[in-house]
Amino acid sequence: MNKEKVLEWAGVVTAIAYSLLVAFNIGAEFIGFGLLLISAICIGLWARLGKHRGILLLQVFYATAAVIGMVRWF
Repeated sequence: MNKEKVLEWAGVVTAIAYSLLVAFNIGAEFIGFGLLLISAICIGLWARLGKHRGILLLQVFYATAAVIGMVRWF
C-alpha cells in the first residue's frame, strides 16, 4: 500500500472513531478531539500530496476545531 492510501485510510478511521466517541457522550471527548486532530493531519497530508486544495483547507479548519475542542475540554 502506498503512502497516499495509508494517509487517506488512517484519516478516515480516526475520523470515524472521533465521531463515535463524541456521539456516545461517554466522557472521552478529549481523546475524540485528539483523534480528530490526527485525522485532519493525515487527510491534510493526503490532500497536499494529491493537490486537493479544497480538502486541504477543510482539514486546516478541522485541525483548528480539534485544538479548540481539546483546550476547552482540558
